[in-house]
Amino acid sequence: MEITDNKIFKIALFTALIGMMGMIIFAGDIAPKEVAIEDINRGMIDEKVAIVGVIESVKLSASGKSYFLTLVDNNGKISVVIFESSIVEFQEAGIDINSFKNKRVKVTGTLTEYRSNMELILDNANSIKIENEDIQ
Repeated sequence: MEITDNKIFKIALFTALIGMMGMIIFAGDIAPKEVAIEDINRGMIDEKVAIVGVIESVKLSASGKSYFLTLVDNNGKISVVIFESSIVEFQEAGIDINSFKNKRVKVTGTLTEYRSNMELILDNANSIKIENEDIQ
């Protein structure tokens, strides 16, 4: 059996189509890894993760263009940063960022390091979800 360029092309095309169909089918099932704050390390910088905890404080930056939320879980504390582009999404959705204070939330974002401290950067307004009612 002779392998021709035409046969190689057909095999490559078939393989690519199967691969793309698989990506489309399973894309909805891909979720960020859920981690505890104490398990976060510098090796995870630029990874997308999800953290469940309580928003302890909400502070507006001095420039008024971003928010800093303090998220705590059973074993740690991390700063969650919401930049101006995401704040606009919250405003358009009618969501007050201050309403997350003292709420148990699931936050999804990208880990970064700023001044030797780990931070979680929110991607958009859908990156923070209230898990249940107020924590007393």
